[in-house]
Amino acid sequence: MLKRTIFLLTFFISACVTVNIYFPAAAVERAADQIVKETWGGPGEPAKPAPKPQSRSLFSPARIASVSFTAEASAQEADINVSNPAIRALKESIRSRSDAIKPFMDRGNIGIARDGLLAIRSADGLNLKERAETKQLVDAENNDREALYAEIAKANGISKENIPKIKSIFARSWVDQARSGWWIQDSQGNWRKK
Repeated sequence: MLKRTIFLLTFFISACVTVNIYFPAAAVERAADQIVKETWGGPGEPAKPAPKPQSRSLFSPARIASVSFTAEASAQEADINVSNPAIRALKESIRSRSDAIKPFMDRGNIGIARDGLLAIRSADGLNLKERAETKQLVDAENNDREALYAEIAKANGISKENIPKIKSIFARSWVDQARSGWWIQDSQGNWRKK
């Protein structure tokens, strides 16, 4: 009887413990909007420089002012880490390249594909040198974007299987914050001006 009671008690206690593994879509969406605005600017505005990382020192004024007798809850509200050195370097690379890409987007040569990556939409009006330049810019940009998504997943403990979800969320943000007149590819592969 005692064994049975212990077994049932153990069963009920273990049944109360749940592991909540989920994809933090809302937090990734906020991070995507922030990163796109920092690197490319919103519709019709220039890119903004990335904010300086705040000190996480135990003796920083903000830390000292917030001393309490309760432990800091780090996993309660999903907050995506977008400020490690690798992510900052990728954001800076994307931001610094955006001014070279935007004239080609304004002319319609480069567009935002349905997966959120850039694509050469048309070579009309481009000489041989400009064609090579657009290809180089698009390839570098797409490589950085893919690396950014992987680094965000890595920095936040998100499994590699969820990188396509991150990419999809960023794709919506790239399109939503695109300038009016830029070319966007719809889900069927057709190009239209925003």
